[in-house]
Amino acid sequence: MLVCQAVTDTTVILLPGEGTRMEDASVTVSTEGDVATVTLNRPAARNALSKGTAETLTAQFESLVESDARCVVLEGAGPAFCAGGDIDAMLEGVTGDQPPAKRVELVVSALHEAIRTVHSCPLPVVAKIDGPAFGAGAGLALACDLQVASTDGQIGFGFRRVGLASDSGVSYFLPRIVGPNKAKELLFTGELLDARSAAELGLFTRVFDAETFESEVSALVADIASGPTVALGHAKRLVNRSLDSSLEQALENEATAQGVAFTTEDHEEGATAFVEKRDPEFQGR
Repeated sequence: MLVCQAVTDTTVILLPGEGTRMEDASVTVSTEGDVATVTLNRPAARNALSKGTAETLTAQFESLVESDARCVVLEGAGPAFCAGGDIDAMLEGVTGDQPPAKRVELVVSALHEAIRTVHSCPLPVVAKIDGPAFGAGAGLALACDLQVASTDGQIGFGFRRVGLASDSGVSYFLPRIVGPNKAKELLFTGELLDARSAAELGLFTRVFDAETFESEVSALVADIASGPTVALGHAKRLVNRSLDSSLEQALENEATAQGVAFTTEDHEEGATAFVEKRDPEFQGR
């Protein structure tokens, strides 16, 4: 069970099974019913991903595995989802004359671990984008399972603006969504896409009007959280693994996943409800 307690402007996290405490306000977690909301909480920095923020994000997502949450929302505080990497850290690396390998070790390695952790989270993860998701922030959004935006949402892969190649899994996620040629165009130009253009390319899975955004996202997330959690987790892993699998491997993976799903209480409830012609009441077990 994840326990969070607000202490002034700092969140104290008790990590399950460890009895350890970590204090960092850069990423906070709140829970309401079956939904956990993870918030990048550096609005003054447009939620830029410093090394410390990335490490805290990893720890927060790892802690959710042992919680009672059945769906996770990832959002940014303030007007931006995430503006990307921490420019101050980049400048420090340049002015401090740090060798490239050291800069990768200090910043990118922590960031990439966060991307891995978000992407591999066994729960459905919804990126809630109500502002720009840029550079590494765009990669973080694509690491989630769904990218739900308001009409104020934007996404761009403008690594070129700071003279960098792509990171944060962008070279993996982006071409799989838009195709390799369009991915290269977006990286070469650094174009910042509005919500409608992003949705047309499949980068945003849904776009809601800004006025109804909160209620629409809440309804979508509640629907996901009310589903058969174990089965949905396996469905997520099957899709993720299919990107690098043959048809035969995918069929074998599906058979294994269904073998697990057949043993769940939710499968029994779903089959019974179907026969009884009523809506199932899944409990996530």
